[in-house]
Amino acid sequence: MIEPASGGTDPLTIDDAARAWVERLRDTMSAEEKVGQLFVFSTSQDSREELAPLLALKPGGINRFPRPDLAAFRDATMFAIESSNVPPIFTGDIEGGTISYPFATAVPNIMGLAACDDLATTEAVARLVARESRVLGYDWSFGPVVDINSAFRSAIVGTRSFGSDPDRVLAQASVYARVLQEEGVAACLKHWPGDGFDERDQHLVTSVNPLSVEEWHELYGRIYGSLIRAGVMTVMSAHIAFPAYIRARMPDAGREAFQPASVSRLLNEELLRGELGFKGLIISDATGMGGLTSWMERSEAVPALIENGCDMFLFSRAPEQDYRLMIDGLRKGLLSEARLEEAITRILSLKARLGLHLREPEERLAPLEQMRAGLQQSADVRKANAASGQSITLVKDVQDLLPLDPIRHRRIVAVMEEGFSFWDGALGRGYGPIIGELTQRGFEVRAYDPDNMPTREDTDLVLYLVGQEATPSAAHIYLDFVKLHGTNRKAMTQFAQEIPTALISFGQPYYLFDAPHMKTSINAYSSIESVQRETARRLVGEAPFTGVSPVDAFCGLEQLKW
Repeated sequence: MIEPASGGTDPLTIDDAARAWVERLRDTMSAEEKVGQLFVFSTSQDSREELAPLLALKPGGINRFPRPDLAAFRDATMFAIESSNVPPIFTGDIEGGTISYPFATAVPNIMGLAACDDLATTEAVARLVARESRVLGYDWSFGPVVDINSAFRSAIVGTRSFGSDPDRVLAQASVYARVLQEEGVAACLKHWPGDGFDERDQHLVTSVNPLSVEEWHELYGRIYGSLIRAGVMTVMSAHIAFPAYIRARMPDAGREAFQPASVSRLLNEELLRGELGFKGLIISDATGMGGLTSWMERSEAVPALIENGCDMFLFSRAPEQDYRLMIDGLRKGLLSEARLEEAITRILSLKARLGLHLREPEERLAPLEQMRAGLQQSADVRKANAASGQSITLVKDVQDLLPLDPIRHRRIVAVMEEGFSFWDGALGRGYGPIIGELTQRGFEVRAYDPDNMPTREDTDLVLYLVGQEATPSAAHIYLDFVKLHGTNRKAMTQFAQEIPTALISFGQPYYLFDAPHMKTSINAYSSIESVQRETARRLVGEAPFTGVSPVDAFCGLEQLKW
């Protein structure tokens, strides 16, 4: 268990013995070995064959996107541990929702957790997530997200955030980060210097934080500053520009005002470290993202990330090539020896802070059956199910449709858009659980047929089930009635004035913007099985709606309320 650092101290503080390990290892490593430690490579196949060429570069860490086979996951992880002279750190995008890991307990995503509006629930869920992460060998979670969901059209922030209220974001993130680190998992604040005001996605373009310096300090500065004082260990520097800060120091900055934070010395060294006092480790966001690749040529970008303040380099589409580019950058002076030494010291200090230098391989990962016993324990599943139900939010029911009755609403037509997942190994999507629950209660549910559109004579309820959570590279998330109804012409037909109609979102909370005519609307935030089952219970009145929306689901428009 790791105790959070007190205000103003280094979150990577370690004892004398650990410090001696760091210094001895650092000082005996070759330049090539030090460069290897800068990288966190990503895997998705759970195979030794996938890992072997990555491990040959002696990386500092491996990000794991597990497949459903726990035995294969364990074997690959142990292979990485046993093949490494320097203990590797294992990282993950541990955010809940449909990117919950397939053999772990599925929990609400970040926005669903915020909708529970209960810090005790956040603590309970964060603790079970952290404990299961430790069972799986994870040392470092790329979370919590501390973005403020101001731009409701943002396809990348949305359900990955704690909402639009900075006080709620700070309160929720403070609990989540504290619990992760108490359980031995390093927390990582993202996405520095703050996303959520630009509806574009840094996976596709360099997005922009448009706030003035004063506004930024009141919002993101307060959030990051508070969590830094509480001892958060790491921060993820994103491909997001903060032009007001750059221009305050470089009035004639021109294009450079829109430089991504990941390669900005001013944002990483002067703002994050200098003004906010952060002494932990900075990792870049994924380096294959458009926000970086569209900004500068790869041979310059690779060493620039480290030279300008990031201590670790996240992901690579061409690991051997990027490794060579980093070596070349060091030889050409694009990456200084001083920055390399500083970064390596922090990387090894983080590993020592987590106790990785003290553990034998068998201590880092339990035997397979012991791992299975530590996952999806009944008490944890009950906690996750309770949080799932607690999160479900009734946005409006101006037609007094609810609760549904299997006599009055027996014949249901389900118009479904399941959405997709960007992440490897994500949970499957589909509406089998909610349809099954309704069927068990006496409803007859049939899928929408564009060639036989519902009518008053054959349908008692039209139920829209949509499920796109915030996801990279989606660009826009909206109700696509062409796709939902089948053709451009049929997209123009709406049923709500003829047949009772309801909209349930198992993803983004803003679909009313595209469908203000929906008189009944429910936000459930993710489509995991427990959320679907708990939604069904609330639809028929077996449990109350208790969720509190973390955002304005009406998007600031009065029209949507009616």
